[in-house]
Amino acid sequence: MITGKTAVVGLIGNPVGHSLSPPMHNAAFEFLGLDYVYVPFQVENALIEDAIKGAPSLNIRGLNVTIPHKTSVLKYLTALDKPAELIGAVNTIKFDEKGSKGYNTDGIGAIRALEEVTPVKDKNVVMVGAGGAARAVAFQLMLSGVESLMIINRTPEKAQRLQQDIEMKLEVNISSGGLENLRSAVSNADILIDTTPRGMYPHADDHPVLSADMMHGDLVVNDLVYNPLETVLLKEAEKVGAKTVSGLKMLIYQGAEAFKIWTGKEAPVDVMERALLNVL
Repeated sequence: MITGKTAVVGLIGNPVGHSLSPPMHNAAFEFLGLDYVYVPFQVENALIEDAIKGAPSLNIRGLNVTIPHKTSVLKYLTALDKPAELIGAVNTIKFDEKGSKGYNTDGIGAIRALEEVTPVKDKNVVMVGAGGAARAVAFQLMLSGVESLMIINRTPEKAQRLQQDIEMKLEVNISSGGLENLRSAVSNADILIDTTPRGMYPHADDHPVLSADMMHGDLVVNDLVYNPLETVLLKEAEKVGAKTVSGLKMLIYQGAEAFKIWTGKEAPVDVMERALLNVL
C-alpha cells in the first residue's frame, strides 16, 4: 500500500509509456518488502530543468533518465560518477541531503551481462554501432580492462568520432571502421556486441548485421535488443556454436545497479527477470 511514508523513485523521458522499468523495479521492491514505488513521468524537453530541481521538493529519492534527456540533465546535477562524466550522459540520479548525483549504469549493466558468460578483461571486442548505447558500453569496456576494442558503424566517421573521444579521455587500444571491416574484425574477436536496433520488434526478421558464416564457435555474441528475446543475430550465432547474451540481461543489470544506488541493497535480479519475462 502506498502511503505518505512511501519512498518515490521513477523514470523521466519522452515518451515513457513503453518502459519496462516500472514492473521490474516494483516487483523487486515488493519481494524485498521495501516501502518504495517506481513511477514513470513523461517530461517535455522544455521542462527538464523544472523536473530535476523540483524532484527533491516532492521527496523523490531517485530517477532513471531515458531518451531524450540523458545529456540535457547534466547541467542541473551537483555531481557525477566517473562513468557518467566520461560518457557525458546520465541514466540514473540519486537525490539526498548532498544534492543530486548522476550515474550511468548502462555500461555496467552490459558488462555484468557479458560476465555471466565470459570475463571481459584482456579480451578483444568488436562493437557494432556508435550511438548512445554504444558510447556507454565502449567507455565501460575500457574501464573494465579489455585488450582492444574496434567500433564498426555504417557511417565510419561516426565510429571514428567516438574512438577519438575515448582516446582523448583514456589511454586505450581502440580502432574504428565501416561495415566492410566487420568480417575480418570478428575473425579475431573474442566478443561481439551489437548496439544497433536491427532486429528489434516489429522488425524482428530484419537481416542481422552479420551472418553465421562470418562468426566462429569461440565467439561470445551480445545483442542489446531484448524484444524479441532471441534476435536474428543470436540465432545466427547459435548456428556456429557461439555463446549468446540476450539484451534483456543488460536491461536487468542496469536496473539492478540503479536499485542499489537508491536503496543501498542488492537487487533481486531473478525477481526482476521474471517480472520482465511476464511482461514480454
